[in-house]
Amino acid sequence: MTVYDADLEKLRAKVSRIESALTEAYGKRIWSASNYSDDLLGALIATILSQNTSDLNSGRAFQSLLRAYPGGWQDVLDAPVGEVADSIRAGGLADIKAARIQTVLAEIVERSGALDLEPIRNWTDAEIVSYLRALSGVGAKTAACILMFNLGRPALAVDTHVHRVAGRLGLIGPKVNADKAHDELAAIVEPYSRYSVHVHFIEHGRRTCHARNPECKECPVISECIYVRTAV
Repeated sequence: MTVYDADLEKLRAKVSRIESALTEAYGKRIWSASNYSDDLLGALIATILSQNTSDLNSGRAFQSLLRAYPGGWQDVLDAPVGEVADSIRAGGLADIKAARIQTVLAEIVERSGALDLEPIRNWTDAEIVSYLRALSGVGAKTAACILMFNLGRPALAVDTHVHRVAGRLGLIGPKVNADKAHDELAAIVEPYSRYSVHVHFIEHGRRTCHARNPECKECPVISECIYVRTAV
């Protein structure tokens, strides 16, 4: 075993301890198809709307978009971009996201011949990620969200909470950005626990490991934390 392999094994063992402690603190988190939409194209648009905003605001923007265009995604694609932007103001960055949504819809039609993502269900994880990430404005997090939430695949999406918690626990280095973190965490988190780890890290980030003034005294994984040892 190389030194690098030994480090990976230590990190995998650490992840296992952390996941056990978070499960005890917050309960089991098991993926269920019934909790997520089976409309892959709608899920992709909703995930784009979720970028750089809260779940509450992105949810409002998505519902507003659906109400504005009851005829479906072709109507969204054909509408003036300003009107699409007006329908998603609640989500923030409306002008940017409206243009991005229309570009993505047009690219899907160009590549697949229809506004339909259903064929990707039968593809491998790598093929799905490659297809989605080739769409304008779709990054590692968005692709991982579709894989994990809507397809039930063993992906681990890295949002701001996951990135922060993983960094403070020493699972990724201080200079590892969110995109790179997807690869590094995939190497140390077992496929069967990736959904649970994702949900637990988000929950921990919201409840305890805040960006500012984390509640370290209440932390169930403080014994694994690197941040608390260096924080002044």
